[in-house]
Amino acid sequence: MPLSDLDSYAHDAVLKDGRTVHVRPIRPDDLDRMLELWGRLSPETIRMRFFAPRGMTADQMRYFTELDHGRRFAFVAETAGRIVGVSRFDRDDDDPATAEFAVLVEDAEQGRGIGTVLLRALLEPAADLGVTGFVGEVLRENRSMLSVLRDAGLEPAFSGGGSIVHTTFKAVPTEAFLARGDEQDRRAAVAALSAVFAPASIAVVGASRDPSTIGGLVFDNLLRGRFNGVVYPVNPAAAAVQSVAAYKSLGDCPTVPDMALVCVPAPFVTGVVDEAARLGTKAAVIVSAGFNEAGGEGPARERALMEVVRSHGIRVVGPNCMGVLNANESVRMNGTFSQVFPPPGRVAFSSQSGALGLAILAAAQRLGLGLSSFASVGNKADISGNDLLQYWESDADTDVILLYLESFGNPRKFGRIARRVGRTKPVVAVKSGRTQAGERAASSHTGALAAGDVAVDALFHQAGVIRTDTLEDMFNVATVLANQPLPKGNRVAILTNGGGPGILAADACESNGLAVPELAPETLERLARFLPAEAGIRNPVDMIASATAADYGEAMRVLGADPNVDALLVIFIPPVVTQPEDVARAMAGARADIGDDMPVLSVFMSERGDPAELAAARIPSFRFPEGAAQTLGLIARYSTWRQAPLGNVVAIDDADVATARGVVSEALPPGADSAWLTAAQADRLLAAFGITTASSRVVATGEEAARAQADIGGPVAVKAAAPVHKTELGGVRLDLATPEQAAEAVDGIRRGLAAAGQDDVAGQGFLVQEMVGDGVEMVVGVSHDRTFGPILLVGMGGTLVELLKDVSVRIHPLTDTDVDEMLTGLRGYPLLTGYRGSDPVDVDALKALLLRVSAMVEEVPEIDELDLNPVFVRRRGVAAVDARIALARDHRRPRR
Repeated sequence: MPLSDLDSYAHDAVLKDGRTVHVRPIRPDDLDRMLELWGRLSPETIRMRFFAPRGMTADQMRYFTELDHGRRFAFVAETAGRIVGVSRFDRDDDDPATAEFAVLVEDAEQGRGIGTVLLRALLEPAADLGVTGFVGEVLRENRSMLSVLRDAGLEPAFSGGGSIVHTTFKAVPTEAFLARGDEQDRRAAVAALSAVFAPASIAVVGASRDPSTIGGLVFDNLLRGRFNGVVYPVNPAAAAVQSVAAYKSLGDCPTVPDMALVCVPAPFVTGVVDEAARLGTKAAVIVSAGFNEAGGEGPARERALMEVVRSHGIRVVGPNCMGVLNANESVRMNGTFSQVFPPPGRVAFSSQSGALGLAILAAAQRLGLGLSSFASVGNKADISGNDLLQYWESDADTDVILLYLESFGNPRKFGRIARRVGRTKPVVAVKSGRTQAGERAASSHTGALAAGDVAVDALFHQAGVIRTDTLEDMFNVATVLANQPLPKGNRVAILTNGGGPGILAADACESNGLAVPELAPETLERLARFLPAEAGIRNPVDMIASATAADYGEAMRVLGADPNVDALLVIFIPPVVTQPEDVARAMAGARADIGDDMPVLSVFMSERGDPAELAAARIPSFRFPEGAAQTLGLIARYSTWRQAPLGNVVAIDDADVATARGVVSEALPPGADSAWLTAAQADRLLAAFGITTASSRVVATGEEAARAQADIGGPVAVKAAAPVHKTELGGVRLDLATPEQAAEAVDGIRRGLAAAGQDDVAGQGFLVQEMVGDGVEMVVGVSHDRTFGPILLVGMGGTLVELLKDVSVRIHPLTDTDVDEMLTGLRGYPLLTGYRGSDPVDVDALKALLLRVSAMVEEVPEIDELDLNPVFVRRRGVAAVDARIALARDHRRPRR
């Protein structure tokens, strides 16, 4: 493998203690560093690795450093400029799909998780090189290595009864492998971010005597917020900062600070972080700007900064951020340059925009929304949104997580983490760029249908993330989640003292996926006992303008006991006689009586605003019914997702991966960056994963078409074999029952293509294919998104697919639950189950096809576009009639 291709394998890995280590492929110029590593190894570690004492000369070490990274591959782990560990595999000459592995970590670094990180790193190049299994030998007494193998989640098998244990495991990331890795990352994120959100001591580097500067403001905010820890102002030009003794450097501070808040000009930041790391400071929050976001010298500055971070393992928030905040009374840290310190609460917030962070904190304070902690992540050079999610997952002070996102670093990992976190804590996100994300020219049906912001919606849907369009909507959702229980379903009872708002509320509920059900008979009887005859007691319940505060309280209790109701929406329009404060007190009392199984939302359409009694009772209030219904609809969908099973990625045991990789090698020879598969290649690739296609032959002339029709028998279709939109070019003829008709079809298509200036299309031959006319036409496809990787699509198919746009989209890989939801979410789904007397078709076969396509994408990451249109779903089985597949060499397996 060329050295230029190896950089993509380099990455930073988080260890058990929250620090990082840099993992990269070994290079020939590592010879001296590897010899230094050897010199630091104890005789016992050498014996455990090589089963006997041994020395190591420079010539011998070259065997380990000078690799082709094809037959032999190796990684090193670096920290503080030293190589502290190495992992490698050597492929078997007789069986290149099998490789022997080995891992070595120097004595002083053992127990931190470096061995596990190095072992896990081997899987990515193994998959790219076609290695499917690892073998190795370990001394039985080497319990630490045996523990690494067991803990990695790779499901190793052990054999041998003597002093040497033979081990084998698949070089394939299993669900257990991914789950174990995510759990290790979670523990590491908690360890790393504890120093950010709950430090015992903070050094503000660049603290200024002028509180109008960033450094002065950050230091002043820590003091004004009554931080429950020690703050050291670091300023080489001042003896004191804001009446606190200052220090000329970090090294002059009385103790090593847990965290450094860096507010110095950009050219000095890297030196500050290097000093902090060498002293043993655990984390740095870099408020300073002038890095990647600035252009010019900024990107080079950020690269230099990250070299220091990787070298020492210190964790960094930013740069170019507004800081971090923890409102918990035991911490009280306002490490931002915002003078707003929101009340303590149960909501955590992460923002990629520093400027927007200022507005977010001000809005939270204005709305009375209590925060547990806040982070502005800036350029995300190190600490990312994924790290924050995992920290807040374990944070006992956080119940709801809010995210403002502008980009994704590792969307596949984000999806896994958010899906896990969302089962216990709601995640609410605003993602900017809705109209620009993912737009590109698309040559296939799938590409056109999956473009735009669809991928983000799919990712959030699969992960259970509540997506809002605006920050106002996000705060509405957060306020309800922080103060009310989740609804058990989507059924809403509407209580009002005015008919118009009740109708608006009912319409808004149904527009947002909520049901306004019939009330139970006993509910109607109880309401009729105390409401006037003029009142409307069916849902919505209109108590009319004469309704008293007592009526509101009693009606809420009655509706809260109805078995057909999952949530209450209470609307109040101030009449002349009833005071809003009285109604709010009555609602508060009824809310307490209803209990914690049902959310209550209110709409107070009053010029005087919301009564304080509502906030005291934690009843969210909205200005208009539409906003309440929209918010409740989003939360009800989340609640449904949370109650549903997560689903599983289904293994396809009969896949012929070797044949599939052979097709890729044939279509993408060395030097080729992309290619469309021929019809024959596409059939072979699909068949390798058990995907049925219509019987077909590729021909060049009318005479060959005639013979092919006779061989197939029955009616056939003749199509241009080139992977283009054939219908638009007149490249399709259907229902050809005789050899003569097939021959004429080829000649006719050839003439039409020539007239359209498409002789090159005709030159690629013609496809004679059996007619598959029965069943429901569907489309199944894959489109590769540069950010999210493969996107899978299913919808109602045929020539009108782009006009109808009845499709469901999900991010790869698909689970069995994803497949069920994709199909039932189609408007045309009733056509599959039997519509107006039609026979139902084989929906299970269509589900199996989708899972097989997902498995194919996993094993053939080079797939750039795949278009199966139409796919006929029959009473028994499915058949893909037209397959177009494009490959691209640069589509690496997404980092997990």
